[in-house]
Amino acid sequence: MAVVETERHGQIFIIRMNRPERLNAMGRELMEALAEQWTLFRKDPDLEVAIFTGTGRGFCAGEDMKESLEEGAPGAKEISIEDPFMSMELEKPVIGAINGFAMGGGFMLVERTDLRVASNNAIFEVSEAKRWLLGGYNHGTIANLPYPIAMEMALGFRFTAERFYELGFLNRVVEPEKLIPTALEMAEHLLTLPPAARVNTVHMMRQMRPNTTKQQDLLADALHQHGDLSDRMESRAAFAEKRKPNFNGWLRQEDRYNMPSLDDFPK
Repeated sequence: MAVVETERHGQIFIIRMNRPERLNAMGRELMEALAEQWTLFRKDPDLEVAIFTGTGRGFCAGEDMKESLEEGAPGAKEISIEDPFMSMELEKPVIGAINGFAMGGGFMLVERTDLRVASNNAIFEVSEAKRWLLGGYNHGTIANLPYPIAMEMALGFRFTAERFYELGFLNRVVEPEKLIPTALEMAEHLLTLPPAARVNTVHMMRQMRPNTTKQQDLLADALHQHGDLSDRMESRAAFAEKRKPNFNGWLRQEDRYNMPSLDDFPK
């Protein structure tokens, strides 16, 4: 069974993650298969709009933590194939059709889409705070959401599809059986536009998205190291073993009061 399935509907290309037994968690095999299909979509002159979705109860559960434990290292896997969707070099619009759980790295896949329709049972979570030494500080900024909502996202709270629709993060919320038909309707609308208008508008809108500053990102890099790094693997082991994690926090307790700041880094 292929870990990524595709369908062609004229100029519309459906890319479907297909590891339902792992909630489409992003192991190396899945990441490489996605990179291949996004490259095919980008280069094929007969394809203009993509719909990105998953099989089963999950859109994507994010990092495959069992695979990370087997390899002894946290985070995304190195793959040998360039992925134009992940690198943001894809010039064609992508509609996210979120069919279930979109967690951690799966949430980041949703962020990269241009239009979003979700089933009404979809659940979203920015999971960095549960797995690293810094929570998802930039996601609320990228989504242009108010500070307390961005803080809630960064600290790993879960969001329903209905709440994200109310906050403006989703375009549509529908019954599960209407998910792909609604995404196809949105794609068909895009195909009625002059090709240059569709491509140029998507490109311009992407350039206007809010983002963090270089100085903020340097501070984030420092904070990713500010604590006991062993807690990163402990969080993954506890998840895999279905137990409460035993976190250390800091190698030296006084470090919690000695925080790096923006003033430590050039603007």
